[in-house]
Amino acid sequence: MAATPAPPEAPPKPTWDPRQPEPVFPWLRPTIRIRLTLLYGGMFLIAGILLLSIIYLLAAQALHSGNEMPFKLLPESTVELTGNACPALKPGLTADQANNALKVCFAEQRQHALDDLLTRSLFALVGLSVIAFAFGYAMAGRVLSPLGKITRTARRVVGSDLTRRIELDGPDDELKELADTFDEMLERLERAFTAQQRFVANASHELRTPLAINRTLLEVHLSDPGAPDELRQLGKTLLATNERSEQLVEGLLLLARSENQIVERKPVDLAEVATRAVDQARGEAEAKGVEFRGRRAPVIVQGNGVLLERIALNLVQNAVRYNVPDAGWVEVTTEAAHGHAVLVVSNTGPVVPAYEIDNLFEPFRRLRQERTGSDKGVGLGLSIARSVARAHGGRIIAEPREGGGLVMRVTLPV
Repeated sequence: MAATPAPPEAPPKPTWDPRQPEPVFPWLRPTIRIRLTLLYGGMFLIAGILLLSIIYLLAAQALHSGNEMPFKLLPESTVELTGNACPALKPGLTADQANNALKVCFAEQRQHALDDLLTRSLFALVGLSVIAFAFGYAMAGRVLSPLGKITRTARRVVGSDLTRRIELDGPDDELKELADTFDEMLERLERAFTAQQRFVANASHELRTPLAINRTLLEVHLSDPGAPDELRQLGKTLLATNERSEQLVEGLLLLARSENQIVERKPVDLAEVATRAVDQARGEAEAKGVEFRGRRAPVIVQGNGVLLERIALNLVQNAVRYNVPDAGWVEVTTEAAHGHAVLVVSNTGPVVPAYEIDNLFEPFRRLRQERTGSDKGVGLGLSIARSVARAHGGRIIAEPREGGGLVMRVTLPV
């Protein structure tokens, strides 16, 4: 017998990180409020600088236009000094020397007045700019407050709560028009999702009855000892097909239920849920030679025990079914980390490229297959697990394991 070929090596990990790095100072990120504040303050600052320049130029022109002195000392005039404001004017000067000294003194006084005007104006401009930036920040926050309400509503809608509405009050402006349009979109989405879930649920219920009847009839015919072997083989094939159809219907019904938020929540031990799932899959694992590992620490979450058990069972069954032929293992652990309950299911198995991870969570999708039949399930296990996790306010992440297989991590709020 030929030796079983070794599984292919895992593809090399990318050397770049596709995720955006977290900002070092989140409060410095360029939000719309910051940009509007800079716009308001910048416009005020530019207007103040232009106004100050115009006033300075006009004052300088007015002072320099009268550069000639309005009087002149005659030779027989006497000058009496009353202060030292004009150092060049000294006793004993002739009339011409005194006139020149007065001209220089007046020019210095005009320049000093212009410099003093510029200095005081700059200080006033800086103070008013600080007030303008603070006022602009406050006004930008007031103007953008409807957008904050829209954002908070959108975040609640992300949590599968399509019943939320903005219902923005105030003047009939662009923001109210945006909020009303968003409310109309939410209403249409809610109707569409409700109709889709109702259709899936009703179709699943309607399909249950004929499938149950078909199973009963096939079992009755197979129990007949006088039935030919060909008919028995055909009956077994049809019974297996019927069982697969029942699994598909049950999966669709559970998927429709899990798309809604969990209303009634009860304390559930995630370790107990994982242990029950392991016990239910133990027979299949022993038949395939798969070993169970892992330590399950008690951790309590608020939710629906049946749906949480479905998450664990689907992940464990997938880990068992998609495993290596010999010496395979499945590790199931539970723990509390950073205020959350974490369920981790990892296994040996075929190499899974990172770019195919997202496809595994789509309904009826399998690794390197699309909507094709398989004896390993109907292709709804991971879709149901993700929907149930979202309905509980959690998430599920899949990562390729070194050497083949997957690491499935379910994080739920406690």
